[in-house]
Amino acid sequence: MVNVLAFDCSGSGAAVAVLVSGLIAASRADAEPVGQAERLMPMIDAVCSEAGMRFADLDLLAVTVGPGSFTGIRIGLAAARGLALATGLPCIGVTSFAAVAAEVSPELRPLAVALDSRRDEIFVQYFPTEDRGDAPMMQRPEDAAKALPRGTLWLAGDAAGLLAPWLGASARIVPEAGRLNPGAVARLAAAGWRPGERPLLPRPLYLRAPDTTLPRSVVAR
Repeated sequence: MVNVLAFDCSGSGAAVAVLVSGLIAASRADAEPVGQAERLMPMIDAVCSEAGMRFADLDLLAVTVGPGSFTGIRIGLAAARGLALATGLPCIGVTSFAAVAAEVSPELRPLAVALDSRRDEIFVQYFPTEDRGDAPMMQRPEDAAKALPRGTLWLAGDAAGLLAPWLGASARIVPEAGRLNPGAVARLAAAGWRPGERPLLPRPLYLRAPDTTLPRSVVAR
């Protein structure tokens, strides 16, 4: 069985879990939207201590790659890459969509995972079956609804309530499937990794351009 340290900073706050021999041995979540960089490593230390695990006991690291908060994604990936280089542990990236979908019963398909972008648009991925997801998109809720298939559709994620009104009576929100669970990130990573594999370090999934402005001196050239 694989021992995994998994963490998520892609949304509001940070969350950490340790999977030991197929079971979540410890987990912790903090919804505070600022100061993730300062809180993440102490949370990792606390959760590993609670689980009775040292880095030498771990087989794998896992981190969410987005979509979500630009700052949070960068914090999570930087921590994951730093820990991977320092410990020599392999690291796997898991999308926020997959982590939310993994918490929904396989019987509740087709499924659309809708995540809040903190803007007018939402992040959406459609899962026609348990094992397959269509290309993710970032659109206004009304436009995302038009792009989704007609008929009964289950919704999960923290923006499910924003998407549901545009789908009418065919939409059914999955209860208690809004917040991303770091335990799901750990289980997905464990299921997708084979001992001895050395995957490339995770890369971010943003779905939108960063909110940056060129300096005036550059614009004036």
